[in-house]
Amino acid sequence: MRLVSVNVGKPRTIAWRGQQVRSAIWKEPVPDRRWVDRLNVAGDAQADLVGHGGEHRAVFVYQVASYRYWERQLRRSLPGFGQFGENFTVDGLSDEDVCIGDRYAIGSALFEVTQPRVTCYKVGIRLDEPRMPALLTGHGRPGFYLRVLEEGEVGVGDPIVRTSTGPHGLSVRRVSDLLYTPDHDDHTMRMALENPALPEGWKQSFRQLLDQHHAGQLGNRGLSPLAGHPPAYAGFREFRIVQTVSETAGVRSLLLEPADGTAAPPHRPGQFITLRLADGLAAALTRSYSLSAHGNGRSLRISVKRSGRTSAIVHEMLKAGDVVELGAPRGSFVLEPGGVGAVVLISAGIGVTPVLAMLGALAERHSPRPVAWIHVARCGAEHAFADEARELLTALPQATSLVLYTQPRPQDQLGEHFDAAGRLAGEHLTALRLSPHSQAFLCGPPGFMAEVSGMLQRLGIDAEDVRTETFGTISAHIVLRHPHEPSPPAVGGPQVSFARSRISAGFDSARWRSLLDLAEECDVPVTWSCRTGVCHRCETAVVAGNVTYQPEPLDLPAPGNTLLCCARPTSDLTLDL
Repeated sequence: MRLVSVNVGKPRTIAWRGQQVRSAIWKEPVPDRRWVDRLNVAGDAQADLVGHGGEHRAVFVYQVASYRYWERQLRRSLPGFGQFGENFTVDGLSDEDVCIGDRYAIGSALFEVTQPRVTCYKVGIRLDEPRMPALLTGHGRPGFYLRVLEEGEVGVGDPIVRTSTGPHGLSVRRVSDLLYTPDHDDHTMRMALENPALPEGWKQSFRQLLDQHHAGQLGNRGLSPLAGHPPAYAGFREFRIVQTVSETAGVRSLLLEPADGTAAPPHRPGQFITLRLADGLAAALTRSYSLSAHGNGRSLRISVKRSGRTSAIVHEMLKAGDVVELGAPRGSFVLEPGGVGAVVLISAGIGVTPVLAMLGALAERHSPRPVAWIHVARCGAEHAFADEARELLTALPQATSLVLYTQPRPQDQLGEHFDAAGRLAGEHLTALRLSPHSQAFLCGPPGFMAEVSGMLQRLGIDAEDVRTETFGTISAHIVLRHPHEPSPPAVGGPQVSFARSRISAGFDSARWRSLLDLAEECDVPVTWSCRTGVCHRCETAVVAGNVTYQPEPLDLPAPGNTLLCCARPTSDLTLDL
């Protein structure tokens, strides 16, 4: 085993499908010896520090044997090294032989194997083969990362000496397959959890898969939070409006019961439904609304702010006795039952609806958990559910409340209707003495969410414990523009409705290869990474309709979901986007 090539590169901007993408996957061999510190090979850097780099991903390794393998598979030569983005090109060290936790001496440095490569679409750009992320994982040749235990100098020709082996002999390929393919063996996942070299993110994925298997659920919760909780039914069902309530001049609530007299579908606090209405012009409008009350088994409540064509129908035309269509409750922004520790519920404006349902669930159980209720409204006239929230808080023995009005009216009484004037600031949260171990839930405009998330993290609350929900989620891959229909409009094809973004478009199979392509054309916010059905970052709930896959995903999504990057509609389709 020896080091054949040392490769480094700096981030560069490349043109890709009409976009500008930053990447450091272009690595070039260097002739001299290089120092390796805890985070990098000298001269190397990463563009995306979320997906790459860091202590556990300081050095990426790929094998000469895999180069030769891909030359046969792709039927073309791959001259030079660094083409897979690797820092070290090596003889030996196959993914089937190297195990997580193995330690290797190279030059004067000492390394530890930490994890397989995480799939990324940029390797497909680099090799001019869009399928490459799926091929690397599907063929069992992902490569692996090293942690630097002892800094030192390395160079071409250095021998590679294994100094110790990792526990349980879990190979790089086995661990990769365990997460990315349907081979989720419980015993092997438990062994992986015992390996101190495996990063916490991988361990958390395996814990999620074990919990999912224990509950008898399908999908891959290790990759997607949407997996594990299939919707109560597919498509739409008819519901009858039994009551309407004007919460404020601009917010109207609908209380809905199944039209067939059956029980209302169960839902978890924080979830939403998709409402489908006729607009009077032979067209269907689909919009998603959070459920604003904790489930009671009889009815569902949504509360709609007047802000567009669909909300105008809700406010002006719908009345008790009318029948509408609802998709099943869904969504991963939920307060799970039986939790422990402090809960922080923060909202602005109509963002109060999902966290109000959470507050209702806690109050129903008279939860002993410390609960902080924080809400921002313009003034008393626009403060929806003020009395309801105050009543729910009285059922919680360890509840605190902070209500801010940004533009209070003369009749809004400080200390009675609200607690402070102005915007929510860091000093407000500091004064509440929030526990750093709190679980926080935020709902409101994107700017509000980003700002408050930062405040909470500065108070010591872990980023993974700060959950956010907003219709129109910010994506690292999408330029922030308002979603719109494609230009020019598509002619023919199944109709695809993006319920949260409030647009619909025909799917032109000659124009778009996948639903992800259509979403990007319409500037619909969506997250993704591999674009080949491996990572599940683009897993999305299907409210109604059917899809086919090309290519077939390595591991199918949970029932009721789809992978946008490799899916095409085979019928009219409604998506939770």
